[in-house]
Amino acid sequence: MANVNSRYREEMDAKRIMQIREISRELPQSCGDFLRSIAVTTSTLTRLAYAIDLKTFFQFLHQERVFFAQKDIPLLNDSDLGSLTISDLTAYTEYLTYYLKYEEDDPSAAERVLVNHDLAIKRKLCSVRSFYDFLFKNQRIGSNVTELVALPKIHEKPILRLSKAEMMKMLSTAQDGAEMSKGQQRFQKITARRDFAMLSLFLGTGIRVSECVGINLDDVDMENNAVLVTRKGGNQVVLYFPPEVADALAEYLEERKQIEALPGHEEALFLSLQRKRITQRAVQMLVKKYAAIAAPLKPRISPHKLRSTYATNLYHETGDIYLVADVLGHTSVDTTRKHYADMTDARRRMAAEHVHLPGDPEFQTGKT
Repeated sequence: MANVNSRYREEMDAKRIMQIREISRELPQSCGDFLRSIAVTTSTLTRLAYAIDLKTFFQFLHQERVFFAQKDIPLLNDSDLGSLTISDLTAYTEYLTYYLKYEEDDPSAAERVLVNHDLAIKRKLCSVRSFYDFLFKNQRIGSNVTELVALPKIHEKPILRLSKAEMMKMLSTAQDGAEMSKGQQRFQKITARRDFAMLSLFLGTGIRVSECVGINLDDVDMENNAVLVTRKGGNQVVLYFPPEVADALAEYLEERKQIEALPGHEEALFLSLQRKRITQRAVQMLVKKYAAIAAPLKPRISPHKLRSTYATNLYHETGDIYLVADVLGHTSVDTTRKHYADMTDARRRMAAEHVHLPGDPEFQTGKT
């Protein structure tokens, strides 16, 4: 079980490493040095995100700032990088709010408009700041100007999740295809059991989308209603699911036995219509499709929002934040609090109902 799961993870890591190397060839040599320096403390997914952010940054400098346009990006040295100014960074922050990107693999394709909001801008600026912090600490530049630029202030947004009625509608739609277009229903008839099992697993375990697509057939233990998943960082844990999820998985597994997966995908639990391991992007689109019918006023429903829905339901039933944190795989309870932040207000209101002051009839009767 573990060996097969490890192979999938190794394949994903190898693919990302090749992507990182390909992007690094388009960047200054110091970027490669930086990415290698964090290899032992970060995942390949994190390093790939850094590489993509740095590519965006240097493309901006080369296209929009006169000083950095004088050299090809890979030829920029540490002295050039040390010339970065606050003005450059301020311009980059503004640039990130709206910019155009060409499809490099298809020069004839139309340019793509990219828009970033505060959270995405902050992440991209943090990537640049981490890179320059590496240069400064290793005495490759004389100062770190990125520390002088303020990061966008992130305003807390209410956690988006499904109500119980919306959950029921999402699951029923996955089963019968009601309210879907005729085109959608054609595919839904083929994928009904898979989609229902997958949505049930999200809502019944709080699993991450990356964990879901990585599940192999041998990772599912129907006798104990358990599934082995690989968490962030590579740790493997066993998650237990309720009987409703077990029923959905059992039906899908019967169907899965009849599907002959393509070579290299034989062990995958969830397959695409092409008989390959389903991708994270495909799962995200699948959730969005069913959410559009079940919760039309909540357009941002994603697999992660289903995770938040599960966390909220578990907390409602148990009141145990440490249990919720453990099941979700959070290393800090503070992270978990975000999943039930809206409930804390209700609990505070409840507290007011139990404390009374002199003059209150409840206080006079001793009901405090």
